[in-house]
Amino acid sequence: MTDDSTEMVSIVAADPDQPLPPGEQPEVLPLLPVRNTVLFPGVVLPVTVTRKKSIRLVRKAYKGNKLIGVVAQKNGQSDDPALADMYQVGTLARILKMLVLPDGNTTIIIQGQSRFRIEEEVQTTPYLTARVSYAPEAFPAKSSKSLKALVSSLKEAASRMLKLNPEIPQEAQVALDNIESPAFLTHFLSSNLNVEVSVKQQLLETNDGVERGTKLLELMLKEIQHLEIKREIHTKVHTDIDQQQRDYFLRQQIKVLQDELGFDGPEQDADKLRQRAKGKKWPEAVAKHFEKELDKLSRLNPQAAEYPISVNYVEYLLDLPWGEYTKDNFNLKRTQRILDQDHYGMEKVKARIIEYLAVLKLKNDLKAPILCLYGPPGVGKTSLGKSIAKALGRKYARLSLGGVRDEAEIRGHRKTYVGAMPGRIIAQIKKAGAANPVIVLDEIDKLASDFRGDPSSALLEVLDPEQNSTFTDNYLEVEYDLSRVLFIATANSLDTIQPALRDRMEIIDLTGYTLEEKSQIAKKHLWPKLLEEHGLGPKDASVSTAALQRVIDDYTRESGVRSLERKLGGLVRNVAKSKAMEESYPATLQPADVQRILGAPIFDRDQYQDNETAGVVTGLAWTSVGGDILFIESLLSRGRGKLTLSGQLGDVMKESAVTALSYLRSRADELDIDYRLFDQYDLHIHFPEGAVPKDGPSAGIAIFTSIASVFTQRKIRSHLAMTGEITLRGKVLPVGGIKEKILAARRAGIKDIILCPKNRKDIDEIAPHYLQGLTIHYADRVDDVLRVALLDEQVAHPMKLVVRDEAPAPLGPSVEVQ
Repeated sequence: MTDDSTEMVSIVAADPDQPLPPGEQPEVLPLLPVRNTVLFPGVVLPVTVTRKKSIRLVRKAYKGNKLIGVVAQKNGQSDDPALADMYQVGTLARILKMLVLPDGNTTIIIQGQSRFRIEEEVQTTPYLTARVSYAPEAFPAKSSKSLKALVSSLKEAASRMLKLNPEIPQEAQVALDNIESPAFLTHFLSSNLNVEVSVKQQLLETNDGVERGTKLLELMLKEIQHLEIKREIHTKVHTDIDQQQRDYFLRQQIKVLQDELGFDGPEQDADKLRQRAKGKKWPEAVAKHFEKELDKLSRLNPQAAEYPISVNYVEYLLDLPWGEYTKDNFNLKRTQRILDQDHYGMEKVKARIIEYLAVLKLKNDLKAPILCLYGPPGVGKTSLGKSIAKALGRKYARLSLGGVRDEAEIRGHRKTYVGAMPGRIIAQIKKAGAANPVIVLDEIDKLASDFRGDPSSALLEVLDPEQNSTFTDNYLEVEYDLSRVLFIATANSLDTIQPALRDRMEIIDLTGYTLEEKSQIAKKHLWPKLLEEHGLGPKDASVSTAALQRVIDDYTRESGVRSLERKLGGLVRNVAKSKAMEESYPATLQPADVQRILGAPIFDRDQYQDNETAGVVTGLAWTSVGGDILFIESLLSRGRGKLTLSGQLGDVMKESAVTALSYLRSRADELDIDYRLFDQYDLHIHFPEGAVPKDGPSAGIAIFTSIASVFTQRKIRSHLAMTGEITLRGKVLPVGGIKEKILAARRAGIKDIILCPKNRKDIDEIAPHYLQGLTIHYADRVDDVLRVALLDEQVAHPMKLVVRDEAPAPLGPSVEVQ
């Protein structure tokens, strides 16, 4: 040990009865502080010295009279103790040998001579020295009966300790038998006693030898009792152990200790669990099952491997909220106010929640519906679930299903399996602490499946209002009522949801936000939230409506508001930096400030481009980030009737192009098109932005109009866009995503839109102010489309389509896709 702790058992000095005579005892001593030990007169100890002061002390003393004063520290953690940090009574010691180790430390072997008391400090550098006075041993000069009895008792107690403690070498008994001096006997036994330093110091400071021996005997008897109890425990444990049970050794020791301390057994544990179950409102079948499990638990050995499994299972049954429901808040006006405050728009979802609450208020036992909020990322589907929980006054829990591919995540594991756990549905209910929480099943369309089962099939029972009142988790083994739980699923796509699972949910479509809605959301929610997160207040900065629209138009292209929040965060961080650096910044950010902070615009929104070129038609498309306009360009060139498609198209759009061309060929006479042109000119249809994949049926009538325009060289109506599918008989079919497409048309400056009459119902669901400035034309057939789209006049620079009398043999229906 270091500075000053012993490294080996104390050994007896060669001649302990002959300390230094008083004339040779120095009055001023260099003091060596030691930790974790006390040196007694006559005892030999090895000490490793590491402190620089202590090394200088022992090396100088070893060259001189080899005498030092050894004093124990009061606080062993102190590295540079002062005189006040040491005990006032120490031991004069002689350095018998000094060894310098390779690591620079010094080890000395010292022998205690006599006790001293520190009187005053002499110096502190280069090491501590003090003036001392010596205390002689105070044993009776003649041996009395009481003294002999004390010495005999001490030796007997020491022999008993040697027998009970196998860690002490047997050579200590030989040294003990050779000790004749009563004083040295007490010093030797005190040095080897397993007690704290403060207790050893008390023995050293006791001048009366008989009193010191009495205290020592009392401490030794306590140590003997401790060793006897330890030996008894080892003996009891050893009787239960054989070669095959060696792995259970530590368990048996714990068992014996628990018996000695009076710890509760399995019967007491079962009684406590039964007391907890008295207030539970569970069904009778669950109560019987619980009693059966308790009876099984009381018969198990606490050391058996099944015992902790059974205890965890029973405690889990008790922790579940059986029949514990939070009271719903039926203040519908308050609910409407909360939903309006937290979310802008989403009128259909809010109306559905109000309807549910109204029926629940009247009937009070309505089974909770399974709502599925379907829409693009970032429109607030998940946060809407939290707002619904707040409005209803219910507990809220969220379950992320993205990437879940194990059926046990839903139904739980059998409790006989190693590491068995209940399903995540039951776990969330336990966490919520109520049997009627609002649970958001996030990303239900991203469930996966593998050899461990299909979690989407496991959800069929959970999300069926007719079945979930008797939902059985594999871990619980009893039925649990989920009918009062309000499940709200979220999904970005319905195509990947299992049809049977989708049939059990009420789909609520959340379309993307309009420019106006995004502006309101940014102004009312995002901007105040970002200011608070960045340590700013409402008075520190504001943003103008024009600046918000600039961010939305030029820096984000999404249906939701996540990218918008990130871009606004960049504006707020710039304001925070300017304020922290005490720089000037505008109090209200304008569009110019947006470009200065965020840089050049990221997106260039497609705007309608009026031109005099035949074959260029504007279509409307739906994307995962909202609606957008789509240009379709057709071009004729001398050839043999080959059709070329380019622009990274999917199969559906390729089929639409072939269908449109075939129908146009069949109506060539009515459109005053020479049929020979189809065999003498190659047709190339291109969809710009070729790096962006495109597919879907929405461009059918736009492709047909583009081909008709290029073959007739007639103008397309200005500021016109269209969407719809075409059949081989010329009928116009409805398509989806109408609201997103209408909003995209408004942003692009479109004034006229052609739709299928069956899409009228989608137009009726759009707020009237979004349709201002737009004229909707409904076309049942492509003839109606051409009547609206094609003008009678030709383009400014028409292409001269020359028909050759003897045309080469046509290639037939060949299509080339680039």
